[in-house]
Amino acid sequence: MDIVGRTSQQLKLNELHSTLQSEFVAVTGRRRIGKTFLIDKVYEKEICFRVTGIQGGSFEEQLTNFTQKLAEYSNQVILKPADNWQEAFLMLKEYLKHLPNPKKKHVVFIDELPWITTARSRFLQMLAHFWNDFLSKTNEFILVVCGSSTSWILKKVIGDKGGLHNRVTEIIRLKPFTLSETKIFLKSRSVQMTEMAIAEIYMTLGGVPFYLDKLKKGKSVAANIEALCFSDDGILRNEYDNLYKALFDSPENHEAIVKVLAKSNNGLTRDQIVVKSKVQSGGPFTRTMNELIESGFVVKVSPFNRETRGSTYKLIDEFSIYFHRFMNRRKSFQKGEWINMSNAQSYKIWRGYAFENMCFKHIDRIKDALGVSGVYTESSFFRAKGKGSKKGIQVDLVLDRRDEVINLCECKFYNTIFKVDKNYAAQLNNRKEIFRQETQTKKTIFNTLITTHGIDSNAYAIENVDSEIRLTELF
Repeated sequence: MDIVGRTSQQLKLNELHSTLQSEFVAVTGRRRIGKTFLIDKVYEKEICFRVTGIQGGSFEEQLTNFTQKLAEYSNQVILKPADNWQEAFLMLKEYLKHLPNPKKKHVVFIDELPWITTARSRFLQMLAHFWNDFLSKTNEFILVVCGSSTSWILKKVIGDKGGLHNRVTEIIRLKPFTLSETKIFLKSRSVQMTEMAIAEIYMTLGGVPFYLDKLKKGKSVAANIEALCFSDDGILRNEYDNLYKALFDSPENHEAIVKVLAKSNNGLTRDQIVVKSKVQSGGPFTRTMNELIESGFVVKVSPFNRETRGSTYKLIDEFSIYFHRFMNRRKSFQKGEWINMSNAQSYKIWRGYAFENMCFKHIDRIKDALGVSGVYTESSFFRAKGKGSKKGIQVDLVLDRRDEVINLCECKFYNTIFKVDKNYAAQLNNRKEIFRQETQTKKTIFNTLITTHGIDSNAYAIENVDSEIRLTELF
């Protein structure tokens, strides 16, 4: 299979061939995002040694696996595994010293590095010595290390204060596909879907290549989701059970925080999360939250015109949200049940919030649609409590632009054209006025509607909607 997207990452990796030094590359990204696939495809002809850590493997099992892989690549019979990592790297060094074609850069690929680094094994110390004493002394090698635990790689490798300090020469972080990349990916797999259907798939599974690759052509969205997530042999039915365990050594706090955030449509403050999740405040909460943010599962969103006070944490991993909303409730499932349930009102309400989340992740596309891609813009939210007879308002996406304009965005997921009636027009006008009064902003305020199929161009819309963005523009 060819690589879809990842253009800048492929360019970076290919450029390393022509440098006049050996390169040390760290590749990060969540589970199932395609890190291994990218390296295997780009460096298919250059990999001279490749080893993958064993999840939960012991020190002895990791050493045996490493030694066996070395035997396969060197075409030698190694009767006895190395006794320690120093000995293992000496064996690898001897193999690399006798590789043919020294003018061509060879790639040493260590996949799932966090799994190999067992407690007190001294693997990282020996890896650092291997790089400093041998690989970095030539211009013949590209060392690639990879791991799904982004926070671990950042702390233990990129941010190391010991032998690996400032040794990484290139960092490549893979993120989930955008809507546009998802559309291209599905087309490359001969899965033909409308943009509306792709959006619904994206709101459920996110832009995770492994998940998307399991979709079957000729099936509806509901049928695909039922087959993947609810059937007895569905490949994603038990995915969540392994998701956080594969990323973090002790995932209990991570899973507790994710669980409470998955049930909140608008995010929660730090204090709210501590109370609901029962994760200890202070160090335990801070470490866990930082790891979730670094790994791309959670974002911290600031309120309009405030830096930290009132900030909320929002879960943006679609599959985790979907799991807690629908999958976690049912241990048994009858065929066809989900297809019926996908027409229920609870599912339609969820789609509205999921659409907001998807828009939040495609702010660059929103800016393109508004024609302000080159204008510096800060995104935030705004909430004002009601006072007496005065109603409060909530704006989940505020775009504060350097060109003296503020867009108050409303996201509407409808199967038909959205119609602005008299009551909704009054809400839009009232929201704009309250926002101006509460913030005392002098900027121009635009009401912006982001919809699936556009809005009915009636008198109410013409008067109260300043800009309109359709789903197709997010692609």
